[in-house]
Amino acid sequence: MPPLPEQRAIAGALSDVDALIGALDQLIAKKRDLKQAAMQQLLTGQTRLPGFHGEWEVKRMDDLFTFSGGYSASRDQLSTEGHCYLHYGDIHKSSRTFIDADTEYQDIPKLNLPLKRVSPRSMLDDGDVVFVDASEDDEGTSRHVVVVNKDKKPFISGLHTIVAKSKTDELAQSYRCYCFQTSAIRQQFLYYSVGTKVSGISKTNIAKLTLPVPTLPEQTAIAEVLSDMDAELAALAQRREKTRALKQGMMQELLTGRIRLR
Repeated sequence: MPPLPEQRAIAGALSDVDALIGALDQLIAKKRDLKQAAMQQLLTGQTRLPGFHGEWEVKRMDDLFTFSGGYSASRDQLSTEGHCYLHYGDIHKSSRTFIDADTEYQDIPKLNLPLKRVSPRSMLDDGDVVFVDASEDDEGTSRHVVVVNKDKKPFISGLHTIVAKSKTDELAQSYRCYCFQTSAIRQQFLYYSVGTKVSGISKTNIAKLTLPVPTLPEQTAIAEVLSDMDAELAALAQRREKTRALKQGMMQELLTGRIRLR
């Protein structure tokens, strides 16, 4: 138990760090709101980036993709051995809209089985979009990830997933990470989903969804703007985590008397 003046000094130092963490939380929330607004404007054509004009085409999803299901395996069957396996629960848990089979290989659950038992349509290639077909809430109905798999690692799409493989080159891969996140797309998912406690959507109904499609150069430009915003958010989140770790270290040192304030 330090004397009262030292207690106040320690509390003041920790309070300053708390204030910094709170300020970072507020800034991150503000930046997220700005990104969400930018997505709604840019991905619907309400706001156009400089140099881009002309009408966007509206495409049905079945004009752009073919759809198939995944290979069903329970969470209990997954381990650290075998081939990469994308479980629908991991799509729901992810805060991102892409998964990289190369950089995230060690963290992706594995399913140990011969690949000949898996349909080629359930094997994930670079640029495939994987949607969940079941969700316990409305927010999760449109959850999805875009697959990055440039080295062509065996990657199995799993339980409760719908695999969308490109029919055409009309959608840039970077644009796919964002174009299914608008409120208009979410509303279409909700319209076609069925169920009470668990909402589900079928391959047939996803195929009916419509998507406004700009030219490839405009898609790339939009994706770059949104990617820069994501990078800024990631840097702020990393700074916040470092500040939290710093506070934990300070508490351990200051509240035990290992380090004394002057």
